[in-house]
Amino acid sequence: MTKDERMSILKELGYKELNYFCDVKSLKFKTTKEVMPSREIIGQGKTTKSLEFGLNIDAKGYNIYLSGSTGTGKTSFVKDYLKRVAKRREVPCDWCYVHNFDDSNQPLAISLPAGKGKVFVRDMDNLIKTISIEIPKAFDNNDYENEKNRIMQEFQDKRTELIDKLNVTAEKQGFRVKTTPNGIYFLPIINGEAITEEEFNDLDDSEKNKIMAKSGKIQLKTMDTIRKIKELEKKAQMETEEWENQTALFAVGVHVNDLMEKYKDYPKIVNYLYDVQKDILENIDKFSEEEIPEEAQIFLQGMLKKENDSPTERYKVNLLVDNSKTKGAPVIVDFNPTFYNLVGKIEYENEFGALATNYTMIKPGLLHNANGGYLVLQVKDVLTNPLAWEALKRCLRTGEVQVENVKDQVNVLPVATLKPEPIPLNLKVILVGTPDVYHLLYEMDDDFYKLFKVKVEFEEEMDNTEANRKKLTSFISSFCEKDKTLHFAPSGVAAVIQYSSAVADDQTKLSARFNDLLQILTESASWAANDKANAVEEKHVKRAMQEKRNRVNNYDKRMQEMILDNTILVDTVGSVVGQINGLAVIDMGDCVFGKPSRITANTFIGKAGIVNIEREADMSGTSHTKGVLILSAYIGEKYAQNLPLALTASLCFEQQYNGVDGDSASSTEVYAILSSLSGVPIKQGIAVTGSVNQKGEIQPIGGASDKIEGFFNVCKARKLTGEQGVIIPHQNVKNLHLNDEVIEAVKAGKFHIWSVKTIDEGIEILTGVKAGKRKEDGTYPKGTINQLAYDKLKSYAMTVTTFGKEENKKY
Repeated sequence: MTKDERMSILKELGYKELNYFCDVKSLKFKTTKEVMPSREIIGQGKTTKSLEFGLNIDAKGYNIYLSGSTGTGKTSFVKDYLKRVAKRREVPCDWCYVHNFDDSNQPLAISLPAGKGKVFVRDMDNLIKTISIEIPKAFDNNDYENEKNRIMQEFQDKRTELIDKLNVTAEKQGFRVKTTPNGIYFLPIINGEAITEEEFNDLDDSEKNKIMAKSGKIQLKTMDTIRKIKELEKKAQMETEEWENQTALFAVGVHVNDLMEKYKDYPKIVNYLYDVQKDILENIDKFSEEEIPEEAQIFLQGMLKKENDSPTERYKVNLLVDNSKTKGAPVIVDFNPTFYNLVGKIEYENEFGALATNYTMIKPGLLHNANGGYLVLQVKDVLTNPLAWEALKRCLRTGEVQVENVKDQVNVLPVATLKPEPIPLNLKVILVGTPDVYHLLYEMDDDFYKLFKVKVEFEEEMDNTEANRKKLTSFISSFCEKDKTLHFAPSGVAAVIQYSSAVADDQTKLSARFNDLLQILTESASWAANDKANAVEEKHVKRAMQEKRNRVNNYDKRMQEMILDNTILVDTVGSVVGQINGLAVIDMGDCVFGKPSRITANTFIGKAGIVNIEREADMSGTSHTKGVLILSAYIGEKYAQNLPLALTASLCFEQQYNGVDGDSASSTEVYAILSSLSGVPIKQGIAVTGSVNQKGEIQPIGGASDKIEGFFNVCKARKLTGEQGVIIPHQNVKNLHLNDEVIEAVKAGKFHIWSVKTIDEGIEILTGVKAGKRKEDGTYPKGTINQLAYDKLKSYAMTVTTFGKEENKKY
């Protein structure tokens, strides 16, 4: 074995480094049925501390934005946490709307301790029933009628007395008094008999004039009598009304006073009850109106307005928020926060072609129901519902919620509008969203930070410790209990833990993306049930993972076919100068996979430096362009310390037509250039990924496992030779979560994975030739890659320096 071969072996990874392996023996149970279930969201210590801080601050603007990636279980976590916190808080008060007797368009809001709102509604309903019976009953008895008749009889007696006195005076003047419903008339008396109008007209003029003269005198007396009669009539009417009020008050007062005494600690209710009593007395006639026959009601039902159906309609109570069954503070989680769902709405009904409403048709919103507690909303749901975001901000800014209808401002039809009294707000709003939405609102909305001053970051991963593995096992047990599925055997739990580590993309971490874990748990249990197994084992979990991938990997399979039939050119055997296999990750959203791509480099004399063909064709992203510029700096620092760099090197991602971005292939491009300069071929059975800095140090990249598996699948399809493999940055070893096929191939020596720290280490593996370390004079040991590349660049420089000079000497 040569020295170079020994160096390569030292950099090669063993199969135990290619994944995190959960020790099944450490799981001391037969199935998760023996494990105490727990739905606790794991690994959120920092999140819990930040959330607790935000909830404990009782100051304006300290609402919370819970930030984290989709599918991490943020909503479930905050809901469960809030429910635990809410149990220790007081139940908030009930809220009612009642009729405003001063302005019916502005209903009054009344608050009561939790549970008393329902009692108040019942008390008012009982009052309505009572007065509806007692008032008509009070007016339908002998005492009421006797007193009323007495008043009327007294009036009639005095009226008769006045008429009689007037009649005596009139007879002295030769007239007789005649009273009719239309007034008082005087008939002249001739020969002891009252004459008619016709007989009066037959009299001669002198007799008529005498009678008319006497009539003028009696008119004055008559006017005085009429005035006195009017006064008596007015007095009788007032006495009658007073008697009716006393009768009604006797029927109603005791019941209203009982309620006033019961609610004496609530001044607003006492004032309201006083207004109710006053309104009853002012509208007492409506309680004693003759009832319309049922047949007539059917005929007239379309013509009668609802509010006139009963004089007691406006004494009803609209219980807007009922917390009688609430335990602790309310916790409301909603996924449809429209404008009306947030602030409530006023419903309408059609009356004679117009929309009418009243205070009993006011409906609560989420802010009403969550008042005194917590409201959890998805920020995207709020932002995508028209007017909802502005309405939420306005309520939080003013500290009160005003029920209003937007359509009132634009409705063509005549609409009876209401402006209910606003209800004070005291709640915490928790917006759940992603970091990008948070930053967008922070930058673009001036109100956002003033109203959501606490940002809580949800952890997406946790340390892979024994404690967290136990918690994850309890979570699996809880899932089985809740969803009534088969429990998991130790091998199944170990496979789930390994899957969690793979989702975290780090062998030292576990994923906190519980939605992904729940999907695998559900599907694994389903496959186990199909197998009629007694418990979910490792094979069921792995099948669930594989089947999940198979459902969405059509594009992956199509690209694989194109590589295998040489539509896409990728070599996996042999050696070629200036040609190398790079690795890329293709993200289709629900499917992520890696695939090799041929990268070529040509070098020749020139001054253009490194030419990025993708950039020249406007197909290079900013990160890729930066990576290529770093290559120029690396080559200059490495080889051009004592000679001018007369180099043009073209780089190309072959058969890439959709653009290239990212710098994960920058080390690959360096290897291709070095191969072209040195003339030493690169082994095509080895693919490379990793970025590089100006000092030639290899830097980590993403998707290492996907890239390795992608190249392995191509090599396997063409038959493994035992010389194929992948070079990755040494920092990415902890990110490896390779499948069983790759691990078995590595274990059998049919496939290899190397980790490197520098360009020199990588080029030795790719070519089998030593890289060579720079000597004090700036040169490199003979036969090394760096010496060959240096000599080529030196020859380029000499050629440029001497080119044309010999010809010039001839002339």
